[in-house]
Amino acid sequence: MNKFHGTGVAIITPFQTDGQVDYDALGKLINYLIEGGVEYIASLGTTGESATLSSDERKKVWEFTSKAVNGRVNLVAGIGGNNTLEVVEQIKAFNIDGYDAILSASPHYNKPTQEGIYQHYKAIAEVTPLPVILYNVPGRTGSNISAETTIRLANDFKNIIAIKEASGNFDQLNQIARDKPEGFLLISGDDPISLPMIALGGVGVISVVGNALPRQMSDMIRTCLAGDFKSAQKGHSQLIDFTRLMFVEGSPAGVKTALKYLGICGDTVRLPLVQVSGTTADKIIEETKKITK
Repeated sequence: MNKFHGTGVAIITPFQTDGQVDYDALGKLINYLIEGGVEYIASLGTTGESATLSSDERKKVWEFTSKAVNGRVNLVAGIGGNNTLEVVEQIKAFNIDGYDAILSASPHYNKPTQEGIYQHYKAIAEVTPLPVILYNVPGRTGSNISAETTIRLANDFKNIIAIKEASGNFDQLNQIARDKPEGFLLISGDDPISLPMIALGGVGVISVVGNALPRQMSDMIRTCLAGDFKSAQKGHSQLIDFTRLMFVEGSPAGVKTALKYLGICGDTVRLPLVQVSGTTADKIIEETKKITK
């Protein structure tokens, strides 16, 4: 599954000032990411504000994204939720044209047991026409996919090919890296720890920062994957302050501020998210100038 090695970007959904999806800006952003050297794009994950899009809007965004990418890079669709039956039906109805995998976040809010999480993904694995990337993000879902459950799913279902890990728990990451079956991919879901995760055996990142800085992020990740961590540290260090600012007032408001400065799209987000404060926006713009000059 080398197609998911390197830098994937959890692409934002640009909105016009009236809140409607800005398809012109989305096309511009897709070209910007591809020209920036990313290996793949993940459409309508958390960063894409998928929770605030209607089912019709999601369908249109997926179709537009597939056509705009046009096979130039690999493409992943974010399809998840806390109603297993509904997720299964969404996956069965999904138009897979142009897509290479499904990224599915662990159920939020319900706080299922590990057996519940296993059964949720089992139901997905049994119907999906595409490979599945698990997504563990306890800070958003309220529950953790344990290392044991990840390994169990990886062993039991050959079409579950990877996990996007954003727990930040290095004991858990160590265990997954040690015990996973050969070919199962460990992908960073947390920009700041991508370098050490690759050192543990990770194969790359699905990035938020890469929306604004695709060249810098993808170059750093490729350097890591080549085993030159000393050189990669320079790029990693350059991104530390920028990355922190991306999340200080919530994502994707931070990265949309940087993209607005770069002239890619506007910074409109949908409620309950709001734009970053003026003070934070000034800091983001200053840091963006510093990195892209």
